[in-house]
Amino acid sequence: MSNRVPVTVLLLIGEQAEITTPQRDHTDPERVSADRITQDTGIPREELPGAEVVAVLDDEGDLVRFERA
Repeated sequence: MSNRVPVTVLLLIGEQAEITTPQRDHTDPERVSADRITQDTGIPREELPGAEVVAVLDDEGDLVRFERA
């Protein structure tokens, strides 16, 4: 079983992407590898800021992968 949550990529900082989720808004964004989002979704790195994707979480709430929204 997995859960899907909407994610918005706010911006890139070096190799990291700052993302918001229903649990973490723009005042406390999560940082993940920008390359991971690009590899999982096929969205070019330069198009990540502002992109809306879906994070797939396992039953423990750990990030499994990203998908296009």
